[in-house]
Amino acid sequence: MHTMWKGSISFGLVNIPIKLFAATEDKDIKLRSLHKECRSPIQYEKKCSNCHQEVAPDDIVKGYEYVKGKYVVLTDDELKQLKEEQEDKSVEIVDFVQLREIDPIYFNRSYFVGPGDNGVKAYTLLREALRKTEKIGIAHMTIRSKKQLAILRVYENCILMESIHYPDEVRNAAHVPGVPEATEVNQKELQTAISLIDELTTTFAPEQYEDTYRLAVMDKIKEKIDQNEGVTPDANAAPREDVIDLVSALQASIERSKAPQKQEKKAKTAEAQGAVEKKRKTTRKKATEAK
Repeated sequence: MHTMWKGSISFGLVNIPIKLFAATEDKDIKLRSLHKECRSPIQYEKKCSNCHQEVAPDDIVKGYEYVKGKYVVLTDDELKQLKEEQEDKSVEIVDFVQLREIDPIYFNRSYFVGPGDNGVKAYTLLREALRKTEKIGIAHMTIRSKKQLAILRVYENCILMESIHYPDEVRNAAHVPGVPEATEVNQKELQTAISLIDELTTTFAPEQYEDTYRLAVMDKIKEKIDQNEGVTPDANAAPREDVIDLVSALQASIERSKAPQKQEKKAKTAEAQGAVEKKRKTTRKKATEAK
């Protein structure tokens, strides 16, 4: 397993060096979006929503939208400084409780905890104390600059740490629309439902459950490969011409800037022609009067 974090558990005056390992992994099948015509992967450009220009990574900053349309910018240096100030490589156990006291809705992500250098004896002591008392530890931890609440418990022969949500991160179930109030139910129907639950009650065996959709997708992928339905990008497809796009954009900009100038020039020309025509009429009138 890959070590994702190193630190220590603070347990009273005892300090236990530890290493964290991800306890779960995502098994989702990663499908890429391809161009239907030439079977090449789709690329997503980062463009400014205001000026519509493609933005280079060096020109991207992070910001927080505190009201609609208004942001405060946080620089990389500011975020780095805050991370260094908040980074704490210790897991501080503050309380011990019964596992059944915590509703599963609070559970977030699980990590295997292994002993660090010279930490085997202290690690074993904590593991056996938790096992003997059937208690779990409530702890504060900081991973990737985020302070989290966590529990420590025994899982098989290992200490397991699970990050849990803070109370204000769990939504109020009373806000769920359409939930009926506690009302009397038909006793015969209730008893039938209870009988069905009793009939389906068994011991939890996770290996009997599987992601049938993921397995079906993998079977379909293997079938297509076996039938030589694999595709490669079309080598003859015309590459993207950034230069042409740039020239087009520049040309459009020039034409846009010329439009007001053309209208102004046209207006001035019309005005000048009007003045000349007026002068001609005046000259002809004077000539007629002189006769």
